[in-house]
Amino acid sequence: QLQLVESGGGLVQTGGSLRLFCVASGHTNSTYVMGWFRQTPEKARDFVAAINWGDGNTFYAASVQGRFIITRDNTKNTVYLQMNSLKPEDTAIYYCAVSPTYDVRIPEPDYLYWGQGTQVTVSS
Repeated sequence: QLQLVESGGGLVQTGGSLRLFCVASGHTNSTYVMGWFRQTPEKARDFVAAINWGDGNTFYAASVQGRFIITRDNTKNTVYLQMNSLKPEDTAIYYCAVSPTYDVRIPEPDYLYWGQGTQVTVSS
């Protein structure tokens, strides 16, 4: 069983930055793609970014392209989401997830393991 724990969320002003962390534990040798999603009470969960654990290939939602950067540290079983130029519409609970595949463009149902989420609030 794989466990994911997110951290790094908080309150930030428009234009500011935050860095989210997701630490994986358990059967980490089964990790292939790690992704970040976000959700608000008014909307369904949306894809944000994904990274291939092996080759580092990345994929981003259009809404965050150029502002967010996803990276990983294989030695620490950790994936990061650097969020820059934050906007109020980025406010959400951010979740990390893992899928035992290699394609960073996989749909949400293919992610099998999920963390509990971390709140990000961007004030205007």
